[in-house]
Amino acid sequence: MISLDQLKEINHTMQGIMAVRRIGEEMIGEAKANGDESSIQILICGDTGCESSGSDKVLDALRQQIEEKKLEKEVTIIRTGCQGLCSMGPVMTVCPGGAFYTQIKVKDVPEIVEEHILKGNVVKRLLYHEMQMDDGILPLKNTGFFKKQYAIALRNCGVINPEDIKEYIGTGGYLALGKVLTEMSPDDVIQTLLDSGLRGRGGAGFPTGNKWKFAKANAADQKFVCCNADEGDPGAFMDRAVLEGDPHVVLEAMAIAGYTIGSSQGYIYVRTEYPTAVKKLNLAIDEAREMGLLGKNIMGTGFDFDIELRLGSGAFVCGEETALMRSIEGERGEPRPRPPFPAVKGLFDKPTILNNVETMSNIPQIILNGPEWFSSIGTEKSKGTKVFALGGKITNTGLIEVPMGTTLRDIVEEIGGGVPNGKKFKAAQTGGPSGGCIPAEHADTPIDYDNLVAIGSMMGSGGFIVMDEDTCMVDISKFFLQFMVDESCGKCTPCRVGTRRLYEMLDSITKGEATLEDLEKMEKLCMDIKSNSLCGLGQTAPNPVISTLRYFRDEYIAHVVDKKCPAGVCKNLITYSIDAETCIGCTKCAKNCPTNAIDGELKKAHVINTDKCIKCGTCYDVCPVNAVRRG
Repeated sequence: MISLDQLKEINHTMQGIMAVRRIGEEMIGEAKANGDESSIQILICGDTGCESSGSDKVLDALRQQIEEKKLEKEVTIIRTGCQGLCSMGPVMTVCPGGAFYTQIKVKDVPEIVEEHILKGNVVKRLLYHEMQMDDGILPLKNTGFFKKQYAIALRNCGVINPEDIKEYIGTGGYLALGKVLTEMSPDDVIQTLLDSGLRGRGGAGFPTGNKWKFAKANAADQKFVCCNADEGDPGAFMDRAVLEGDPHVVLEAMAIAGYTIGSSQGYIYVRTEYPTAVKKLNLAIDEAREMGLLGKNIMGTGFDFDIELRLGSGAFVCGEETALMRSIEGERGEPRPRPPFPAVKGLFDKPTILNNVETMSNIPQIILNGPEWFSSIGTEKSKGTKVFALGGKITNTGLIEVPMGTTLRDIVEEIGGGVPNGKKFKAAQTGGPSGGCIPAEHADTPIDYDNLVAIGSMMGSGGFIVMDEDTCMVDISKFFLQFMVDESCGKCTPCRVGTRRLYEMLDSITKGEATLEDLEKMEKLCMDIKSNSLCGLGQTAPNPVISTLRYFRDEYIAHVVDKKCPAGVCKNLITYSIDAETCIGCTKCAKNCPTNAIDGELKKAHVINTDKCIKCGTCYDVCPVNAVRRG
């Protein structure tokens, strides 16, 4: 069992080693003074995203090169979690100095070792393009992707080895738990959270301090702490990145929660589709138990708390807290009516608190830095930062964390690097499939809980999908409705039947079979589903339809009245033709047509046989002179 003094000693020993990764060259002297023999630390992203791009092969090649050059004492290689800029993976950071290399291939490794590690020359051709300057390197934190970010939940992701508990301790890990157990009462912890203004990052934004306060107030022989890591939104990977890159922060926060409400047992509900996250969590739990930071008599204070994993099978509805608890109990994952709320009757009918991964990730830093520090970030009613998984039609896809109140424009144009291929930004979907589509006209709206609701969307867990002018808003609504129909548990009629009927209406619109009267019926059905569904899944399912009808009604009318899809996406409403005067007869369209629907001779105008055409758009994509017309 480790004591608080021993924990602080490990933290002191590791501080210099960890600091060189955050700050850069000026910290290398301190790192050596604290016992680190190596002068160079290479951080390679081992997150699932970079792993899928080949980072493991790069890592093996680097280790081989370091061994062949006999540089083991001078160079330390660290496999980290997500470093944020996922679209540029595999990525590598060399410290001190902070050179950030992107899209590294195995063949690039010898050059990095020879030029940078041995000679001290940055390999500029591999350097992240925004860092490249004639007179040196622009610090990564000053580049467009990073300069407006503020890391709290993600502070250790991409910085530490998630499989080494000492590295987490070196960043201040478990010191918040030590402070809570030795200096604070449960009421002190609750008041700290209330003063910080932390709201739940998993959906509706309920104040975390109030949730813990309610659970503490209910006496029981056992209480439970649950962490929701069942991240099911299409395009979302925020929780996965934290679990893979900084798993101990969740364990520490859950232990703090256990002390606060009087619980000795915690459960992390994580989806089976996250095998790397499950592996890292199991390893972290074992490390924490071995060091005495989980289990009996933690830090000699008499406090007992342990954590177990429960694996979900990919049901989106199990992101709803009561359905999640039912699943942990081994029952079918269906929500139940509330009240009673989980703080009164939750897991195994005992008082329970449930927070998601991102919410938990903020708590240790709030304890260490104080509620005033956290509440100074963000807006009046939405404090702190928010993590988003940035994806879709955007240049820089990846994981970002920004202060609440950052505008949509800042995220899309500066952090995201804008919409690629010269296309115009059209809308952004926030809040996952339950969220709404925010049009470009609201690009300067500060993003926080209340502002998003006011413009017809929601914060949700943090999905952020960007759409350009080629996106059909009717089709995108249909896509999200299909997802919600498939994921409905079927327990209540408004969700089970209502979402199905709503999807059918959208389908008829995309086929040109609807009338204007159908739009009115659809709006009424949306309101009925929202007001009568049992849980949050059904209550928010119509949001994409409501928001697109509000901001993009002209597209719906074009589908219904003109029988045309302005974006050229809905196949039933598209026709392809070839402009005879523009066509040069290169035959590319004919050669690439999968159904041989294009006739014509070399160097003569071609014609599309509409009876054979399946409207795949291949001819439109391959034509070198834009002779193919889509209408």
